[in-house]
Amino acid sequence: MNQNYEDLLNRASEFIVAYGLKVIMAIVVLIVGLWIIRRVVKVTGRVMEKREVNVSLRGFLKSLFGILLKVLLLISIAEMVGIKTTSFIAIIGAAGLAVGLALQGTLANFAGGVMILLFKPFKVGDLIESQGHLGVVKEIHIFVTILLTPESKTVILPNSAVSSSDIVNYTTEGVIRVDLTFGISYESNIKEAKNILLGILNSHPNVLKDPAPFVGVAELADSSVNLAVRPYAKPADYWNVYFSVYEEGKLALDAAGVTIPFPQVDVHMRK
Repeated sequence: MNQNYEDLLNRASEFIVAYGLKVIMAIVVLIVGLWIIRRVVKVTGRVMEKREVNVSLRGFLKSLFGILLKVLLLISIAEMVGIKTTSFIAIIGAAGLAVGLALQGTLANFAGGVMILLFKPFKVGDLIESQGHLGVVKEIHIFVTILLTPESKTVILPNSAVSSSDIVNYTTEGVIRVDLTFGISYESNIKEAKNILLGILNSHPNVLKDPAPFVGVAELADSSVNLAVRPYAKPADYWNVYFSVYEEGKLALDAAGVTIPFPQVDVHMRK
């Protein structure tokens, strides 16, 4: 019994001598490493805040960065203690590959969301056109972008498609041109029609004075002279200008006796 007890003490002392210092060093490295990681993550958050990175993306990146640093710290500590981490790292890599393949579409949307939030081709409130949809950006999430169309329809676009396709942003310059066309008959006075339409544009409360509105002959069509009417407005006033100028222009041209033609067909009957 005494011999067994002495053998146990000897093995315990050998273990303490062999691994005690390593365990103590590992604990110290763990405490110091966690403190450093907290400081690094905090500094990273401040840098992203100064660069005005989106709040939702900022929190996600901070968490992801912190997790990666902690995983690296634990692997380093395991190596210090003497645990072989080669197989462990291989398992993590294989699991990561499997998850990546399973979530390929989701990860593509995430990458697209990161690109949008970092490079900011548009922001909430902008009027944009993407993937064949025109609307105001209502929300930008990590995986999707939500548009509100002029018909009050909510369109949810995957960020992978948005970030990899053409994006037309009508809000970047702060002004947008409203393209209108009025057709008048060949017998009507072009200068009179132009002056009437310019008067409507100059008196419209939502038409900008700079850039100045423009009216000119755009086409000599089969049955009409088409006038290009080009007012400028703020993006938020686009549809108001579009509909009201058409209505006011039609009424003003009618009142002045300027004829707006419509397609006609002359049929000649032979006996």
